[in-house]
Amino acid sequence: MTPDLMEAGAERAARAGSIHYASGSTESGGREAGFGRIATPGEVDITHGRILYLEDVSVSFDGFKAINKLSLDIAPGELRCIIGPNGAGKTTMMDIITGKTRPDSGTVFFGSTIDLLRHREADIAQLGIGRKFQKPTVFEHLTVFENLELALKTNKGVRASMLFKLDSAQSDRLAEVLETIHLAESVSRLAGNLSHGQKQWLEIGMLLMQDPKLLLLDEPVAGMTDEETARTAELFLTLKGKHSLMVVEHDMSFIRTISEIVTVLCDGSVLAQGTLDEVQADERVIEVYLGR
Repeated sequence: MTPDLMEAGAERAARAGSIHYASGSTESGGREAGFGRIATPGEVDITHGRILYLEDVSVSFDGFKAINKLSLDIAPGELRCIIGPNGAGKTTMMDIITGKTRPDSGTVFFGSTIDLLRHREADIAQLGIGRKFQKPTVFEHLTVFENLELALKTNKGVRASMLFKLDSAQSDRLAEVLETIHLAESVSRLAGNLSHGQKQWLEIGMLLMQDPKLLLLDEPVAGMTDEETARTAELFLTLKGKHSLMVVEHDMSFIRTISEIVTVLCDGSVLAQGTLDEVQADERVIEVYLGR
């Protein structure tokens, strides 16, 4: 990917989401960076102000175009909400980002230098992209503590696992994550005995133990109580800035609580983008998704 494409993507996001962005003025202070320096393998270069960049991505399944020339970019530390009708391409987009699905055409970059289309699914997770599916996946016969401990970035070989002991830094990190996900008082409970919402938080905590730079979260509050939904909103707002988040959700009240920029997908491409009020007032969005 070339610097002008990165600049164009950032400027497009600025126009669509009313974010201030001046060409050449990035986290590097406007100096030449990213493509003007040697990239370290595996390093996420965000000097052009984008952590995720999709350009003209398309994919078809049995003649059905699930993603159609999709272009989308996200800034470091941003919390982006994605909405749209069923079949709009939201899950397929996440599949492409995480390497589960290969597009027919287009460009997908993590930062300025990591071409995600050159990496396998497991490699992409190691690079710093974590994904949470709709249904929570935790080890129900283990405790909350044991689930988080298993999720640590460590050597998973048999001998290394048998001899593994938490060091002080890892213990501090685990305690920090427990507080973040509101489960510090449930540390010894079996995961199978947690409520649906608590299992969702635990899985998010397991992702956080991997130190992801980008989190993809698919309908995270589906099935939650009102109280759990409110606490999840608090959690996401806490994570914002420390991590970049892409949240796919249908709960408009939840989105209003957490969102700055909302992207509406329809027929595999971006239909509208802006604040929630702006997209809710868009006649095209009303017609295809919100209804009258």
